[in-house]
Amino acid sequence: MDNQVKLFKALSDQSRLRILKMLEIRALCVCEIREILDLATSTVSQHLAILRNAGFIYDIKDAKWVVYHLNRQNADEVVQSLFRVLQDKAFSKGIYREDAAQVREVNRNKLCGL
Repeated sequence: MDNQVKLFKALSDQSRLRILKMLEIRALCVCEIREILDLATSTVSQHLAILRNAGFIYDIKDAKWVVYHLNRQNADEVVQSLFRVLQDKAFSKGIYREDAAQVREVNRNKLCGL
């Protein structure tokens, strides 16, 4: 698949946009993202795979979790341009603002337990 098609496909879903905006705040594991989006774990995992395949995010194993990070180091100029688009004020209102508040409070230790 053409790289630009992958990029725009990745951004064509509101849940994936919400995930990107959440990862701007901090790295999150699947259980934290699932809690905020109120989606099934398998659905969240599919969204994360699409974002990873497009180069927007990467993951790192941390103890018992896989933690997802925004890939700010992606050298692709289109990706960098799209990250700048996500900084638009429209992405700081409504559901994105609500998500941001939840990101600051969600705790993987409480959700998944240790």
